[in-house]
Amino acid sequence: MDLYYFFLYPGLYGQTLIKGWGDVPARFEPITTETLYLPRSDRDVIYKQLLADLEEASNLLPWPNETSVTSSVERVNKAFAKGLRARLALAAGGYAQRLDKTIRLSNDPELSRDKMYAIAKKECLDIINSGSLRLLGFEEVFRTLNQETGKAGLESMWEIPFSEGRGRVTFDLGVKHTTKDKYTQQNKGGTNGPNALMLYEYESGDVRRDVTVVPYEWTDGVQVPTNMNKLYFGKYRYEWMKRIVTSDNDDGLNWMYMRYADVILMAAEAINEIDGPGAAAPYLKMIRTRAFPNNAAKVDQFMSEVTVSKTAFFNAIVDERALEFTGEMLRKADLIRWNLLGTKITEAKAKLIQLENRQGKYANLPSKIYYRTAANGETVEIYGLNFGDTDAQGQALGYAFNKVWNLSSGSGQDTYWDALAKADPDKLQVWPIWTTFVVNSNNTLNNSHLGIE
Repeated sequence: MDLYYFFLYPGLYGQTLIKGWGDVPARFEPITTETLYLPRSDRDVIYKQLLADLEEASNLLPWPNETSVTSSVERVNKAFAKGLRARLALAAGGYAQRLDKTIRLSNDPELSRDKMYAIAKKECLDIINSGSLRLLGFEEVFRTLNQETGKAGLESMWEIPFSEGRGRVTFDLGVKHTTKDKYTQQNKGGTNGPNALMLYEYESGDVRRDVTVVPYEWTDGVQVPTNMNKLYFGKYRYEWMKRIVTSDNDDGLNWMYMRYADVILMAAEAINEIDGPGAAAPYLKMIRTRAFPNNAAKVDQFMSEVTVSKTAFFNAIVDERALEFTGEMLRKADLIRWNLLGTKITEAKAKLIQLENRQGKYANLPSKIYYRTAANGETVEIYGLNFGDTDAQGQALGYAFNKVWNLSSGSGQDTYWDALAKADPDKLQVWPIWTTFVVNSNNTLNNSHLGIE
């Protein structure tokens, strides 16, 4: 086995474990009888080892397309190792729920925010300056993923590879097909989907919205509108795949673990903290320009507003990462490291109530959507999903169908927003270690810092 695997994969697995369960046992040596049962370790111990390991891995790895091996996104490369180290540094330098039951920054001077931002800045700029990756059009990013080209050197930096008979990316996260059709022999998709608010978070003209948030599903090969409480992640689509999925259980689509846009926005965040918004602005502008490809004036106006202060720029990064990465499983970890998890969930709950009742900025949204099937016999055309749309105009269009557009489904209409957090999210930021492991840990593992005995 190539030596870089020894250094990179512990970083990948360790980061995933901390993201899911918080402080976990630190294991960096083969298990012996003396180390069979280990308690939770302070995550700082793990972070420092993984940061060192990933630096070593990046020194050993070639850039994308530098060798035949790194010509595939299914093989790790220097850019990915550096990007993963930047992501880990931002987590290590951020807030987290600790074993002492507090939410705080690390007390270890080696993991100070300044040092972690410096690592993130360096790693991200190394990637950007290498010229080994490039931004695609936003829709093109996900069409390329779904078409399974596997080419390195584009936007995808590394993908968890699945054979055709394994993996449930579209199966769980994709646009739902309620029946088998010409695009798929697997009537799945849509186990999970976006918060309904995301349909209204994008500004007019942002090309990311209709790629990211889909308000319809497929039935008998035709797109049919769903409900406001039943939206789908549009980044994963059977209809964009070149092959027909025939398995009943898995779809085989790779999971895109990191892409170049993440590096650019991490660079913007770190540079803002170190050098200020003026120095960070070009990186955020790269992402906004892609989001609004035909409206340079809008992008320039936005940039002038968010560069007035470091705080304004940080808030713009918080929002931009939500818009850019919806459905890519990055948001919760971002909010935790910014100490915004509880705040943003509370905000989302309030917004959902306003949306359902057509209050606040949602006051003038239509109460219904109006729709018809296009001339091609499969595409749905929907009116009523945008600010500025009205019921009067919707009725005047003469579309064949309309339906009430809301979150509730009769009784229990409050369950949608209450389900965002069934407990205080800042007291239970991560999963507890499962009971079977606690019971069989020889009294070394527990979840007491999460309030679970």
